[in-house]
Amino acid sequence: MTKKPNKTSRRAVAKPAARKPAKAAAKRPRATKPPAMDERIARALETIAASMAAASPTAANADSLKSADAFIWHPDGRLAPVPKVSRVDIALLKGIDRMRDTLIENTERFATGLPANNALLWGARGMGKSSLVKAAHASVNADKRVAGRLKLVEIHREDIESLPALMAVVRASDFHFIVFCDDLSFDGNDASYKSLKAVLEGGIEGRPDNVILYATSNRRHLLAREMVENERSTAINPGEAVEEKVSLSDRFGLWLGFHKCSQDEYLAMVNGYCSHYGIRLDDAELQREALEWSTTRGSRSGRVAWQFTQELAGRLGVRLAGK
Repeated sequence: MTKKPNKTSRRAVAKPAARKPAKAAAKRPRATKPPAMDERIARALETIAASMAAASPTAANADSLKSADAFIWHPDGRLAPVPKVSRVDIALLKGIDRMRDTLIENTERFATGLPANNALLWGARGMGKSSLVKAAHASVNADKRVAGRLKLVEIHREDIESLPALMAVVRASDFHFIVFCDDLSFDGNDASYKSLKAVLEGGIEGRPDNVILYATSNRRHLLAREMVENERSTAINPGEAVEEKVSLSDRFGLWLGFHKCSQDEYLAMVNGYCSHYGIRLDDAELQREALEWSTTRGSRSGRVAWQFTQELAGRLGVRLAGK
């Protein structure tokens, strides 16, 4: 009997197992969820507040003000002390006796707590306007009644718009302050004079009781003539347009006019300087050289007298002590 063939399993050759897909690359970190809108606004407000606090002026402390008698104001809120003020002795200011006495009296009243006026010193160049302000401060500050509590703060013409910030710094101080602006004037469309008007009179806070303003200018109304004429020609109401700007000088209660000096006053200035600094020259020769110097300069003034004194001292080998 025929044997049945041995059943060899006709199993299909096993297919190789399917390879598992390679592991996926490492997962990327999920993007950080942006902060909520409220949180972002809060952070922005905190940053703005911090910036404003850093930029805002703070009241000057007593120790910093004791460091000097004079300071220069910077619009970023700093009062920079001046170790040595460039000034001349008040006794050397000749030919301006009336203005000298008036300003000193006004300054004394202010420094001792009595009512006093803001002062505008205007007029001829080189006649000692700024020198008188600095000399008057030194003279009054040396008074026993004042005892060094009168401070001189110079503000530059281009920083006038920061004047309200300066007022905020010194308002709470126990010291008294002369805020001094040299060569004050306005040209063109300059509107910074409005800040000065508000401080002088008319602002809500007004001028602090411990502050007085002294300014010097070659112009009585602080405006150039062509500026006034231009306002008249272009304004709808010329009178009102000019009045707004001219009224600035009216807010200085004290006007002190300085005019060109005579020949005798000029020679008195020269003699005063030479005597004070020990410059010795024959009187006739001194007078001749001083007049020749003023002729070459085309003017006679305290500034010209001082410039001649420096020339003469240098030529004679005399040191000007204290300068």
